Amino acid sequence: MAIYVDATPLYNLGQIGELELLAAFDDDLVIPQLVVDEVPVEPAATNLQRLLEEQSVETDPDIEGWIDDAKRLLDTTTVTSDAVLVACLLAARDGGQESVFVSDDRRLRAVADGLGATVTGTFGLTVRASIDDKYFSVTQAKRVIRRIDHHGVQMTGQLRERAIGEVD
Repeated sequence: MAIYVDATPLYNLGQIGELELLAAFDDDLVIPQLVVDEVPVEPAATNLQRLLEEQSVETDPDIEGWIDDAKRLLDTTTVTSDAVLVACLLAARDGGQESVFVSDDRRLRAVADGLGATVTGTFGLTVRASIDDKYFSVTQAKRVIRRIDHHGVQMTGQLRERAIGEVD
């Protein structure tokens, strides 16, 4: 299985120094270079570079046969990070590989779901880490969710409590 990551969770987790949550899973991690380039804000950019140096991350997936289909699906004529991610999902689907797509972008999440990927966002990733990683406790997950909320991902109180409730 491969985990394809969009820029929004990289920014959200990178701003608070929690990108190592992406490395908590045994799956192949794919962050295309165009996605990496969309995270220029500090400290997220530095934290992302550290993740790329310390973990095995695919940044140049072989998607040549799927990029035109991805561009048509997204109704664009240019190769964007979104098109590259959709091409990755098309390649995984056509190759019979299960995939997880991590993004907070509603449009991309809907496309990924339509392509058969398991879809989650920053908070879902945090919840999954608390469930799957014995070294990442529920208390730590709740702290991460609160820190993300305080660093720019503005949630309603109801959404924040729901995200924290998912961790329990």
